[in-house]
Formats: sequence, C-alpha cells, structure tokens
Amino acid sequence: MPADFWIASGIAAASVGTCLWLLHRQRDLHDRLRETSLRLAEIRTQRHLALVEEQSKQQALLDSMVEGVLLLDEQGKVEHVNPALVRLFNLEKDIRGIPLADAIHSPELADLARRAAQQGRIVDQDLVHAGIKRLSLQVNAVALRDPDRLHAGTLIVFHDLTQHAILAEQRREFVANVSHELRTPLSLIKGYTETLLGGAKDDPDTATRFLRTIDKHADRLTFLIEDLLTVSRLESGQVIMNLQPTSLHEVGSQVLDDLKSKAAERGTILKNDVPLNLRVHGDGDRLQQVLSNLVDNAIKYGRPSGRVAVGARSLHEDIVEAWVADDGVGIPVEARERVFERFYRVDKGRSREQGGTGLGLSIVKHIVQAHGGEVRVESELGKGSCFYFTLPRVNEAA
Repeated sequence: MPADFWIASGIAAASVGTCLWLLHRQRDLHDRLRETSLRLAEIRTQRHLALVEEQSKQQALLDSMVEGVLLLDEQGKVEHVNPALVRLFNLEKDIRGIPLADAIHSPELADLARRAAQQGRIVDQDLVHAGIKRLSLQVNAVALRDPDRLHAGTLIVFHDLTQHAILAEQRREFVANVSHELRTPLSLIKGYTETLLGGAKDDPDTATRFLRTIDKHADRLTFLIEDLLTVSRLESGQVIMNLQPTSLHEVGSQVLDDLKSKAAERGTILKNDVPLNLRVHGDGDRLQQVLSNLVDNAIKYGRPSGRVAVGARSLHEDIVEAWVADDGVGIPVEARERVFERFYRVDKGRSREQGGTGLGLSIVKHIVQAHGGEVRVESELGKGSCFYFTLPRVNEAA
C-alpha cells in the first residue's frame, strides 16, 4: 500500500484515540463534578440540619425559661417572644412584627430598649407595669451585634418580682399591725402603772380598778403573742397535724360546753347539729381550735339572745362540709373576702373591746388548709353570717 495511506490511517487512529481520551476525560470530570456536587449538597444539608437543630435547642431553651424573653430586630420590631412573656403580660394576640411601643404600652420599656441599643451594653431597670394586673418587674436589655459589629437587634429579659413585692408589702403591713396591736395595751399598762406610782395606790378602790385594767391588757398581750406564734408556726409548716378518725360531733360538743358560760352572759342559745356518726380525718385538738374561734366570734358579734349553731354534712364520700352560723348583724360585702386576713377587723373598735387579737380567722384558715380543706363565709346584712370549711371524710365503708 502507498505510504500516504498509512500516514492517513495513523492520523485517523491518533484522532480517534484523542477523541476517546478526551471523551473519557470529560466523563471523568463529569463524574468528579457530580461527586463534588453531591458532597457539597450533603454538607449543606448537614449544616442546615445542624442549624435547625441549634435553632430548635435555642427555641426550647427560650420556651422553657421562667423569665419572659423578648427579641427585637434591628428596626425595633418584635421578632420573638417566649411563652413566659405571653403569660406575664397576658398577651391575647401575636405581637411579632409590631414595634415594641405598640406591642407593650410602656414608655419606660421603650426607653430602656433604646438606651440598650445606643450604649451597646447591658442596661437594667426596675419597672412597674399597670396592665390587667399590676406587675413589678426587673428588666435587663442588651444590644445584639452582627460579625461586622453592626446593630442586629435587642434582647430583653423580664424577671417577675410581683410576688416578692406583695410579700414585702405584707411584711411591712404585718410589722406595722403588730407594732400597733402591741403599743395600745403597753401604753395603757404603762399609763395606769405610772398613775398608781404617782399616788393612786393610796386609794384602794382606784388601785383595784387600775390593777384589773392592767391585768386585762396583760392578758390581751399574752393572747396576742400566743396567736402570733400560732400563725407563724402554721404559715411556716412547723405544725404537724395529728390526723386520725375524729368525731366532729364530739369536738363540737366540747367547744360548746367550754363556751356555754360566755354564751349565757349574752343570752345566746348554742346548738350542735353535727350528725353523730359523721367522722373526719383530722387533728382533734386543731379542729377544736377552729370551732372554738368560730363559735367565740359568733357569740361576741352575734345579736344578744341570739342563736349559734354548729353543723356539718357529707358533700360526697370523701369530703365533709362543716359550718358555724349565727343570726347577728352580718358582714358587709366589701369585708367578706378580707375577714381571713391577719389583723383585719370588720369593726375595729368593737373587736378590741371584745378582746380579739385579729388573728382568730387567720388561724382558722391555716388550720383548715393544713387539713387540705377550704374556708369561706356567706353573710347577709341584718340576717347573720355562716362560716363554712371543708375536711376530708373518713369513709366508713372502706
């Protein structure tokens, strides 16, 4: 064959080989690109999943916090709130996307967020928010920065101090009430003592009258201190109830027998309407204290020659409702929710004259609650009052 043929054949074979190599090379590159794309897609998926997981953890953390958390975006609009904040402010609608000043109407809060964004540091302030309920809050705000140190939003955390404020106010009221209750008998005792020392002791009748007054107010101080200690022990849980099957009829009979002389002085008729076979799971001594306080009050504040009745009934197989009823002047509507507060008196002057400490009904409430029960009062002006309390019943069938 001619030489040109072989040269052409060689060139053709070389071209085919080059084409095949280029095709193989292209396929190899395509496979590598596809593999790289798949690997990048897998990495992106993993990063996305990691980001979602991290966001879920952050969301769970925020949602589990007892403090209210509010996140503002760089424009000052609400970006996120946690459930604690919704409960705290009783938010009925979604406030996301709303400017803070419109979402929560508080100029002090808006000013706090503005200062945090400007100063770039944690800013805190105590706020009182008067919404549906009055809130005492400690609020901390901090500006958030992006990697370029630009403002990216504001994080605000709300600590609810409302209960602490209420307790602090109650402590102040308690100290003021105790001081007042102690000051009155002490002043009288001191005054009569100074009068006796100044010469009144030379008159036997005057000295006897003064000494009786001193003895009366010394007893009042003793009763007050004993009741204070009882309330303190009950509120702190130091009193351990000796719970056992107890006949409420027998407890009522004992109380009425102890107070029959006081009832006779006012011409009050006492009646025990508690069923004989009704037994409760309770501490007999403490239940006697409950009924004694209630019956004593009914005698003191009921009408002369009136009636006071102790009664009880089974609400169902596990609960007994007991009561002490009188036919006195009754309790005003505005006082019925407060009669169980420490030192609260419907008629302050008359209560002190009767020798009350203002703690009897508070003791009743705490003893009943220690039994797992509840206490309440129903009253109608001019027709009397009825104090109810519940106790766990002894199930005889069981």
